[in-house]
Amino acid sequence: MKVSIIGTGYVGLVSGVCFAELGHQVLCVDTVREKVNRINEGVSPIFEEGLEELLRKHLRSGSFRATADYSEVPGTDITFLCVGTPSHEDGSLDLKYLLKATEDLGKALAKKKGRHTVVVKSTVPPNTTRDVVRPLLLKTSGRSAEDMGLAMNPEFLKEGMAVQDFLNPDRVVIGATDDRTYGEVASLYERIEAPVLRTDLSTAEMIKMASNAFLAARISLVNELGNLCKSLGLDFREVAKGVGMDPRVGPLFLKAGCGFGGSCFPKDVKSIRAQARSLGVRTDMLDATLSVNEMQPRKVIELLEKRTEVYGSTVAVLGLAFKPGTDDIREASSLTVVAELLRKGAKVRTYDPQAMDNFRREFPQITYCASAKECLKGADSALILTEWQEFSDPSLYGSMLVVDGRGVTKTNNYEGICW
Repeated sequence: MKVSIIGTGYVGLVSGVCFAELGHQVLCVDTVREKVNRINEGVSPIFEEGLEELLRKHLRSGSFRATADYSEVPGTDITFLCVGTPSHEDGSLDLKYLLKATEDLGKALAKKKGRHTVVVKSTVPPNTTRDVVRPLLLKTSGRSAEDMGLAMNPEFLKEGMAVQDFLNPDRVVIGATDDRTYGEVASLYERIEAPVLRTDLSTAEMIKMASNAFLAARISLVNELGNLCKSLGLDFREVAKGVGMDPRVGPLFLKAGCGFGGSCFPKDVKSIRAQARSLGVRTDMLDATLSVNEMQPRKVIELLEKRTEVYGSTVAVLGLAFKPGTDDIREASSLTVVAELLRKGAKVRTYDPQAMDNFRREFPQITYCASAKECLKGADSALILTEWQEFSDPSLYGSMLVVDGRGVTKTNNYEGICW
């Protein structure tokens, strides 16, 4: 099938190259020409394991390319909207990019005869596809509802494993307005062995939000229990083993640490909370989930201060990305920790194998190092904030105080956040 994708960010580009891998002809559309040119040169704007290799493979084969020209979209059969939906200050999602993309798409499709199907893959509040995208699309395209298929197909991609997750998903969720539209979207995933759940448009949107809210709440509960274990002199990792053996709980997402981050969990929890509040629905659990997570990175600083004087000391911060396998620093614990270290008068040295360029835009005044070894040289203490494998060697640290926020290593002068 000929597929067009509006947006070449994290979701759009991963979806595009993976649909090409599944045998489809893919056209990615972005309004930033410089970005389009770099993608067509085989350079990915984001770091994601295996993404650039697949991009170059399908550029060579001719099954994938990028463009800044919406006029090429009518030549495809189905279009995915994969633009960003950033947060307003109150946590609600800003739909301006989605509205602009929908309007531009509608105008392009006005020149096409015959049926076209549009699929929303951007993360949006429930009822957005039905109540916002659909009427705008029909208005700007001048089409009848019979000539326009509409679906909602949420993404469940974990950063650092996005390519693998797309090609080997736990499930595929398709919210569709009719049988024909559902069949068209489902056919794109024919080569994937995974259960497919059909729903209406709004239920598909809510499944995405509810999934992330549930996982975020689980992490915050684990971290709160981990803090208690630390106070009791217990290792929460051992507790988690026993808890995870209960099939009603399971072993996943029981890893305590210095908080969750990234582009999904914080944003989606705030979004669904904002929507609930607008409807007069209480959000006690969502409030607590966010509150625990906002405080958790500060536990690293508290542990450091119990062991040493922070003011005037040199602290090595290992790990800036919110998780390994990505260069994404959005909502990362490192942002809170580094800001707090600077506020308390510490000198900060840092290293991350992928995220330093992004972090430098936020904190140009700290020292960036070429390796973990260089970062630790001359430091008085070390904080581990991302579980990159290269930080696990105890011999790196010697007798230096190490505060480990992720359970990466164990040294002879060591504090773990929840153990």
